[in-house]
Amino acid sequence: MPKKLRKMLGDVNEPSAVALRELIDTQSKDTIRTWCLSYAEDKILPLFEKHCPGDGRPRSAIDAAHEYLDGKVKFTLVKNVILNECHAAARELDANPIAQAAARAVGQGSAVVHTLTHSLGLFFYAAAAVAYDRIGFDATEEAYAEIAEEVCLDYTDALRAIAVENETNPAKLKWNC
Repeated sequence: MPKKLRKMLGDVNEPSAVALRELIDTQSKDTIRTWCLSYAEDKILPLFEKHCPGDGRPRSAIDAAHEYLDGKVKFTLVKNVILNECHAAARELDANPIAQAAARAVGQGSAVVHTLTHSLGLFFYAAAAVAYDRIGFDATEEAYAEIAEEVCLDYTDALRAIAVENETNPAKLKWNC
């Protein structure tokens, strides 16, 4: 890898990212949590497992988050699994930026059970994982930005697919971006 890679891709000020935040703001906590966990599990976890077969730590984070939402475990357990398993996997993967970004994305997707704003972190890390997997590590900034845009639109479409129109109890998020 000749150049230093960005850990995250995408731009919070891009119109697609602004539209994503606006859509998230219209949805309930439950819808946001379901969407993030599903996206992380269906779209990003397979990417991690492709590059790190046999490493179940990110999957454990998703499973723990599901168990928390089902009332089977306390959040302290979920937090421990996310930090000490999923994010630990990411910290160990400097030599594999694709798996590293995917592990971080899954960690963010799992952490949304506690802090909904992690939903944006899932997007930014997912964009890096997808881009590095698809076009490698020496592409232009424009090429990476194009893939980040694709991921943002796919992520937004996934939320639209389950979004509740005229949600009566939207989450109240404070975006610090």
